[in-house]
Amino acid sequence: MNNEKSKGTVLVTGASSGIGAALARVFASKGFALVLTARRENLLQQLQQELSAETEVSYIVSDLATSEGVSALLSELETRAVRIDVLINNAGIAYSDNFDKLTDEKIQHLIALNITALSTLTSHFVKKMKLRGSGRILNVASVAAFQPVPSMAIYAASKAFVLSLTESLSEELRDTGVSVTALCPGLTNTEMVNDLSASNVPPFMMSRVEDVAREGYEALIAREVIRIPGVANQAAVTWAKHQPRWLVRGLGGLVARFAPKP
Repeated sequence: MNNEKSKGTVLVTGASSGIGAALARVFASKGFALVLTARRENLLQQLQQELSAETEVSYIVSDLATSEGVSALLSELETRAVRIDVLINNAGIAYSDNFDKLTDEKIQHLIALNITALSTLTSHFVKKMKLRGSGRILNVASVAAFQPVPSMAIYAASKAFVLSLTESLSEELRDTGVSVTALCPGLTNTEMVNDLSASNVPPFMMSRVEDVAREGYEALIAREVIRIPGVANQAAVTWAKHQPRWLVRGLGGLVARFAPKP
């Protein structure tokens, strides 16, 4: 891909919908070239057509929940000789149910996508970015990363991993020209959240994907380590930080017991 007329090339995982698609739109509007990847080719094609008037856009169909999918993505990027200047690790999945109700397949699928794929892609591109002394990575985590979330235990644990990894790398990469940012949204109006039966959530508690994406872009450009979109989410995280863990844990369990299951 030719970057001469762009600010650089951005790889967006999970780009077919939700926050990933919104992030792609923001970066396109700012003059970045894009490589989009996800499983649903029809949605990637639609987004490519939408954004091609603004910038150079290509896509690669891949299932990042499999090691074969991750390897195929990296191989195709090498074949196309694409230099990735910004990596956006957005692909992820969530399940809303008690841990003992989840099948082994669901648990492994979530770990593979939310943790393993993100770690593998980050490792691959960090090495290249560090060698050339420039690059940025945006890891999409969640406010769930800051506290236990009963009924979404494995999801919250995976996002805690993402947040911890991001903070650790931000220090390891200090003064290298490479920055790592964790975007930690709360409930956002996406397919994934709707699938978790969040339709009964008050509108003021539900963020717009466009707002979350804009904040993610701003945080990345400013090289912030953590960005929590929304005043309500910031207040909730701040409150939880200053409370005993037993209290935060207990309130989460109380909410989980009365929350509707999908």
